[in-house]
Order: sequence, then C-alpha cells, then structure tokens
Amino acid sequence: MAIKSMLLVALLVVVLAASQAEAQLLSGLLGSLLNIGGTVFCSANGNAITNATTPTPPFANALVQLSCGGNVMSTTLTNGAGVFNIVLNPLQFLLSNLLSGCNIVVASPLSSCNSSLSSTGILQAPLQILGTVVRGLFNVVNLAPAAFQLIGI
Repeated sequence: MAIKSMLLVALLVVVLAASQAEAQLLSGLLGSLLNIGGTVFCSANGNAITNATTPTPPFANALVQLSCGGNVMSTTLTNGAGVFNIVLNPLQFLLSNLLSGCNIVVASPLSSCNSSLSSTGILQAPLQILGTVVRGLFNVVNLAPAAFQLIGI
C-alpha cells in the first residue's frame, strides 16, 4: 500500500510540475504581445497641427503599413478618426528589430484626404516605445510612430 501511495504522490508531482512548466512556457511565449497604434492626421506631415484655429482632421481610410528593411510586414486601414492598430506575434518579431529597422508608412497619398496636399511621397515614422501594460495573462508592449515625415516628394 505504501508503494502505491508513493507512486501516486510521484505521479501527482510530475503532473503538477509539467503543468507549471507548460504555463510558464505559454506565459513566456505569449506574455509580451507587441501593439503598434497611433493616429494619422490629414496634414502636410500627418501630424496634428498645434495652435491651429480649427482642429486638424483625421486621415480616414489611409493604408498604414509596418515596413521592415523595405518589406511590408503588416497592413491595416485607419478608421474614421484616423486611428490604426497593428498587433504582432512576439514569436515572429523581436522588439529590438522593430525599433531599429522598422517604420510605420502611410502609403495612401495625402491628396486622398485633402486635394490641396501632395499627391506624391509617403508619410513615414520610426517606432518608439510608449510603455508596457498587463492585460490578463499578457504583457503588452505598446509602440507608436514618432513624428511622421513626408518622404520622396
């Protein structure tokens, strides 16, 4: 009887250890999502114009891309308020690579939101870290574009 009890205890220890290891592995793999978000405005540089007499309108339905080393890694559209959001799998992207070699690119021409703005060039901005928050089981690293610049006009 003692041997059966010892085997049962040993089996329970193995099962608990395995489930804890699996939970730690999942937490490590899935625990740090990468969230890139921001707002694109309909202005000559895609940023809000400070001290303007009228608010800078948003750039709705703009094609926003995450570009790394000249390759488009993800795309999305801004909503009616000019807001975009891209969530990345941390198993496919390293934070250090995103910060050093990736940009947010607005591929839609500015003239599509205001005909008096440029129809050539693209808005581009490097990424910056805003901070990290905990959402349930996940750590979420929030990134945003730094100031946009009009490139290629």
